[in-house]
Amino acid sequence: MFTGIVTGLGTIRALKPLGEGSDMRLEIATPWQDTARIPIGASIACSGCCLTAVALGPDWFAVDASAETLSKTTLGEWKVGTRVNLERPLKVGDELGGHIVAGHVDGVGVVVAATPEHGSTRWRFEVPRELARFIAPKGSVAINGVSLTVNEVDGNSFGVNIIAHTSEVTNFGQLQVGDRVNIEIDTVARYVARLTEYA
Repeated sequence: MFTGIVTGLGTIRALKPLGEGSDMRLEIATPWQDTARIPIGASIACSGCCLTAVALGPDWFAVDASAETLSKTTLGEWKVGTRVNLERPLKVGDELGGHIVAGHVDGVGVVVAATPEHGSTRWRFEVPRELARFIAPKGSVAINGVSLTVNEVDGNSFGVNIIAHTSEVTNFGQLQVGDRVNIEIDTVARYVARLTEYA
């Protein structure tokens, strides 16, 4: 489990196909100084996608992504130089600064607008219809692994505000209109919707 509070901005340094299939090994350079303390098999959220560390170096780690993951998230579009939001898993007793994030990407959204607004930026995203019903004003959503509060919802699109600090420490600083992003809906919204099916 994660909180959606990014603790490092990594960079893809290598992509290596695995075997004859479509799986891929991704090596990610990280600003973390303690990668030697990451155990092999540890979970790391990479732009919202929970992946398993399979190899380590002094300033990098590697993860394997299946063809399914590559096709259902933005990972299939990553290339050398792509910036990646990183978060280590939540420990018992850690501060829960965002919201509970599983690292299970529900779908991909598209940036439709980015408008400066009183020192922050109002971002608008369009998501598939099947995800839009789970997104509510003042509810939580994870975008590329970043925990955010929804400002407003209009059909299949919604808006959030990003302050300058968040843009600096996450890959929001590189996002542009038309870019695709990983979306994870709020776990509570998922279960409430499921329960109402049987009400």
